[in-house]
Amino acid sequence: MAESYEVRVEEVEFARIGGTPLLARLYRPEGTGPFPGVVEVHGGAWTLNDRTTNEPIDRPLSASGAIVMAIDFRMPPAAQYPASIEDINLATRWLKAHARELGVGRVGGLGTSSGGHQLMLSALRPSDPRYARLKLPEAGDADAALAFVVLCWPVTDPLARYRMVQANGNQRLVDAHRAYWPDEAAMADGNPQLILERGEARALPPALVLQGTQDDNLTPDMADRFAAAYARAGGRLRLEKFPGEPHTFIVKDPTSAASRRGIALIEEFVREQAP
Repeated sequence: MAESYEVRVEEVEFARIGGTPLLARLYRPEGTGPFPGVVEVHGGAWTLNDRTTNEPIDRPLSASGAIVMAIDFRMPPAAQYPASIEDINLATRWLKAHARELGVGRVGGLGTSSGGHQLMLSALRPSDPRYARLKLPEAGDADAALAFVVLCWPVTDPLARYRMVQANGNQRLVDAHRAYWPDEAAMADGNPQLILERGEARALPPALVLQGTQDDNLTPDMADRFAAAYARAGGRLRLEKFPGEPHTFIVKDPTSAASRRGIALIEEFVREQAP
């Protein structure tokens, strides 16, 4: 049986951009580390929500023995792609720079929905100069490479999703795409599925993907296509499907059997990455 820890929660400022602070909520288990570190990126169609959104995932994950850094990042209307990816890259370097004082071992990431897209994009291109341009003086030679990734119902092909919501008349999501992405060329550039297919991935960390089978927020084949492309590129990815579950099912109902199973799978996967 997995060990359970008391969790201490604190707020930190990991960056300040143009006078605006970027905040993170740190979930820290009360115990002797080092613990795996997890940079957590929330969803919300790139335009909504904040670092508190995935509390139903972050808190139990931390209680199982992980330090979770749930981050805020720049969003429309203040900023478009790739600003949020710069922020995720910076947050990863921040956590590594502060690993010793926090008791962090290996650093990975977790993202949900559009946060899964953004986290995976950062993981595939950890040293891309467009994403790594923000300076972090205390980081030294710390990089933004991730040792592992957990993706929950991720938008791994934003261009395919854009075309789907255009076709089915989901104006809310059409507007969200247009707010975040400058154009369709950007959707193709910052596209984990197409990056894999084009052979452009610079890193392929071990990955766990959770996907409900009744998710009308994504194309029905999105998770399968991504898993196949990841394997073809030489990566190791475990795809777990949840029959009948919708988009964001863990956050919607954390106590359901499917959600409890999903959280347990995340905890197990992250424990496997422990130092």
